[in-house]
Amino acid sequence: MATVMITGANRGIGLELTKRYAAAGNEVIACCREPDKADALQDLDNVQICGVTVADGDSVAALAAEIGDRPIDILINNAGTPGPAPDQQSALQMDFDGWADAFAVNTMAPLRMLQAFRENLKAADGAKAITITSQMGALDLNWPVMYAYCSSKAAVNKVMRMISVELANDETAVALIHPGYVKTAMGGPDAEIEASESAEGIISVIEGVSLEGTGCFMKWNGEVHAW
Repeated sequence: MATVMITGANRGIGLELTKRYAAAGNEVIACCREPDKADALQDLDNVQICGVTVADGDSVAALAAEIGDRPIDILINNAGTPGPAPDQQSALQMDFDGWADAFAVNTMAPLRMLQAFRENLKAADGAKAITITSQMGALDLNWPVMYAYCSSKAAVNKVMRMISVELANDETAVALIHPGYVKTAMGGPDAEIEASESAEGIISVIEGVSLEGTGCFMKWNGEVHAW
C-alpha cells in the first residue's frame, strides 16, 4: 500500500486517478482548492481530502504543516490551468496577467510542491514525483496556439528535467507525463479519450518510473514523448 498525494483531485484526470489509487487500497491525499465542494471525493474510501491553492506559497506551507512528516510514495502534480481565453494568448494579443497566472499554476506550483514535500518523498522507499504536463509544451511541435499555456508547460518540462538530477540523490524518481487529449473541462467534449482511460494509462506509466529513467517525458499510453 502506498501513500499518494494528488493535486487537482476533485475533477477530471485528478479525480479518476484518486478513484483508482484508492480502490486499489492505497491511501490518497486528495488536494483541491475547495474541499467542501468536492462532492465526488466525499464518499471515497482511503481518501483524505485536503485544501490547497498550489500557486499560493502560504497555502502550500499550511498543507505541508497538516501532513507533517508522513512519508509520501507518489506525488502527482496534476493541478493546471489553460490560461487566458484562447484569443487572448496569441503572438499579437496577450493577457499578460493571465499568462503570469498560467506560469504560477503550471510551472512554479509543481516545483513549490516538490520543495514543500521533498522530505516526505525522501522518507518513503523509492518515491516518485510526477508532473502531468502536455504535448503542447514539447519544443518539437510547432503549433502557434495558446502561447501562455504552451510556454508554461514547456517551462515545467525543463524544471522537472533539471530537478530530476538533484532528486536522484534522494532516491526520488521524477517523470513528466502527457495525459493525452482528454475529455475534461480543459480538453472539451471533442477530445480523443475519456479521463478514465487517461488515468488508467498514467498509473501504468507511473508504475514503470524508476531512478534509471528519471527525468523522462512519457505519454499516457507508455510511449516516450519527444522533447
